[in-house]
Amino acid sequence: MAIAELLRTRGLSPKKGFGQNFLVDVDAARRIAEAATTTEGGAVIEIGAGLGALTRPLLDRATHVVAIERDRDLVPILREQLAGPIEEGRLTLLEADAAQVDWVGALSGHARPHAVAGNLPYHITGRLLEQATTVAHQIDRAVFMVQLEVADRLVAAPGSADYGALSVFVQAAFDVRRLLIARAGAFYPRPEVDSAVVVLTPWRPRRAEETDAFRAAVRAAFSARRKTLRNAWKNLYGWSSQELERHAKDAGISLDARGETLSVEAFARIAAARGR
Repeated sequence: MAIAELLRTRGLSPKKGFGQNFLVDVDAARRIAEAATTTEGGAVIEIGAGLGALTRPLLDRATHVVAIERDRDLVPILREQLAGPIEEGRLTLLEADAAQVDWVGALSGHARPHAVAGNLPYHITGRLLEQATTVAHQIDRAVFMVQLEVADRLVAAPGSADYGALSVFVQAAFDVRRLLIARAGAFYPRPEVDSAVVVLTPWRPRRAEETDAFRAAVRAAFSARRKTLRNAWKNLYGWSSQELERHAKDAGISLDARGETLSVEAFARIAAARGR
């Protein structure tokens, strides 16, 4: 039964407050499931199970799926339609806000590799990406559907127009590649923008540790993109202009450059100087 029809039969409609745009592209769901389970088996957390469009292909490949759904009206439908995998112990269904769930705890005790996958609601995409970077060392992969504009920022290289603080924070933890573009017609209801799927593979070790000093350097550098680092960092760590010049030189960074030209490692080097 089509999603629109299924919702109508239950007296439901998509909730804008939850950012509900249900994936209806079967091929896209299959490719996301394959990317999340590059070798069949393992356990996957699904963020926003919706009506099970991605849950089903994940169950075809993973040993165990932990499906998180916040909408209490959808959870009974999922329990009904996926009763078999639940009874078999292959599917755990959680009614919860994915941003409040302990992903690592939910995956513990299940076979590896451990992955996180899902169509991220626009209004909490940043929070969920931050959560992913926090647990990057404890998972094996993340596969997310995000707005195309966000995907462009996630994969952007230094010096490009899309490269910014989000690029640095995520790329410090993950190797990021774009898997596919999903046009608006791949969803119900049809959103106003296109989306893309990104595959995040953790660096081992991370390219940079996200310390307070690292975050401060990145945020200051991108607070005004047209400023040179000399101006953007003039209050960084309470350093005098002479100290900033010395530490930047030691880190191999030109203060005449702009923040969007710096690599993740360059930000890590200036952050490391904070303790010296």
